[in-house]
Amino acid sequence: MRNLLWIVLDSARWDAAITAATPNMDRIGQMERRWSYASWTAPSHLSFFMGLLPHRGQPGAAASIEYRQEFAKWPERLAMDDSGGFSCFAPSLSLPGFLARKGYRCEARVSMPVLNPATLLASGFDHYELLPAHNDIGAALDALHFDDRPVFHFINTGETHYPYLLPGETDDDLPLIPGVHGVWRTMDLFHSGGHAAEPPLDPKLLRPLWHKQVRCIENVDARLGEALTRIPRDTWVIVTSDHGELFGEDGWLGHGPVVHPKVLEVFLVEGLNPG
Repeated sequence: MRNLLWIVLDSARWDAAITAATPNMDRIGQMERRWSYASWTAPSHLSFFMGLLPHRGQPGAAASIEYRQEFAKWPERLAMDDSGGFSCFAPSLSLPGFLARKGYRCEARVSMPVLNPATLLASGFDHYELLPAHNDIGAALDALHFDDRPVFHFINTGETHYPYLLPGETDDDLPLIPGVHGVWRTMDLFHSGGHAAEPPLDPKLLRPLWHKQVRCIENVDARLGEALTRIPRDTWVIVTSDHGELFGEDGWLGHGPVVHPKVLEVFLVEGLNPG
């Protein structure tokens, strides 16, 4: 059975991904336009851990067709015998749980606090870690370990998430915009009246942030290229995004409680490690 390396570039838009220079992702496979099952990080990752990659959005196709076509690819990806064993995926619907039963070691390294090890998302993993820095995929890739046992490595990296910082950069000029985890942590202060409202964002700031996301994708691609030469060739590599981002389209910024095509439109690359 093959190893599996699944990398998620948090918030990376489809149009940013196809604009970026990504020679290493291009060696893995052709970049596809896909659609996320959710508009923000946590539910999107729940779909991932159920074995669902972003979908194609086929008009006229029943949902069961999309699910079946997706699930049918796992034996090919992992060089498994596809003649049996997949019924045990239910009722837990857990990809790490299923792979563990097949003999895999399952490890996850995540950058977003909303995915931290105390959440239900950590279930089924032998090792699950919140990285000390949200924007250092190089450290996550350096921590990958392979041996004679097949392994599932999952990485969520936040370079491509607001404020779109490369390692060593600071965000002193940008307002703090907390996510779900950060909002919960400050709710007591909010109820006491001690929490200042977030300032409105200047629309002039937004388009340069899109270009920063493009540069962050290129940085991730470079770090990935270095890692591909070190990891076993018999490793299936998936690189995708959990959702997109809005940079002022129709007056919207960010993602989450937003229904908009640019939030659901993502990219996907997958294939055998080219070395």
